[in-house]
Amino acid sequence: MADFDHRLFLAATAAAVATPNVASGLEATKIMDWQTMSLDARNAAFNNVAHVGPDIARQKTEAWAAESAKLREQRPKHLNLAYGQGERTKWDLYPASDPKAPCFVHIHGGYWQRGSREIFACLADGVLARGWSAALPGYTLAPDASLTQITRELRTAFDWLSAQSASHGIEGPVIISGWSAGGHLTAFMLDHPKVAAGLSISGVFELAPLRDSPHVNDKVKLTEVEIESLSPIRLPGVNKPLAIAYGTSELPAMIGSSRDFQAYRSQSHLPGPLIPIVKTNHFTVLDELRSPNGSLTRAVVRLAEDSTR
Repeated sequence: MADFDHRLFLAATAAAVATPNVASGLEATKIMDWQTMSLDARNAAFNNVAHVGPDIARQKTEAWAAESAKLREQRPKHLNLAYGQGERTKWDLYPASDPKAPCFVHIHGGYWQRGSREIFACLADGVLARGWSAALPGYTLAPDASLTQITRELRTAFDWLSAQSASHGIEGPVIISGWSAGGHLTAFMLDHPKVAAGLSISGVFELAPLRDSPHVNDKVKLTEVEIESLSPIRLPGVNKPLAIAYGTSELPAMIGSSRDFQAYRSQSHLPGPLIPIVKTNHFTVLDELRSPNGSLTRAVVRLAEDSTR
């Protein structure tokens, strides 16, 4: 693959260099000239909290945490199950009454430096109401862990799930989901044998843009090797269903990231839809996952159906 100038870090650029025939999916971001943009402008391009407002982001996160605490209190039997030695390398499992029911696994976001499985448990509400199992893994956050370590931890987590989930009443196919940084991790983990299909929500699939984003990289400290080896848009496509969703009121660069990755997969005829969620931002888009009839919950159900055909 051709080398990338560190100023030319747009996902569209990566897709165009890696796969010259991919021309679609670029409209949302091609108006951005990354070479001439200031550092402040490049940093703001992926700053979701600043885009919606810190107060709104905090209120939304606090509401998720409160609802998640209720779920964990109601279903405490299979929580804090260690898959590794770290403080955060643990699973929370929510088995269905039917062990053969599909299992929804959600990987939390927070630009690999914030968030926890405890905060985002409520995102399983929609599938739990449909009789599914659910599970949420934790992982060590930056700067205590590099992104390389985080991805290795999650592979260990899914190895553990393969070996141990049946003993906790979870035997059905696993559909993974992730939001923001978790959307990236979902795409990266799609190739794990335990995973049948995935839903990436508002993810970043080309990591080079974040190198010049201090609000991310001051802690994550991405290396050139990580940008090359951990950016899903630079890797061979995985032939499993992957739905890619975003809110239409998100930052243009975030919208472009999802559209570019969908275009990258489409050129290899890999399965999975692009799902724009109208009039939602980076935070409100998750409301469609909490509701049993939300568009993202329905997408997860369709993924389970498609993966067994």
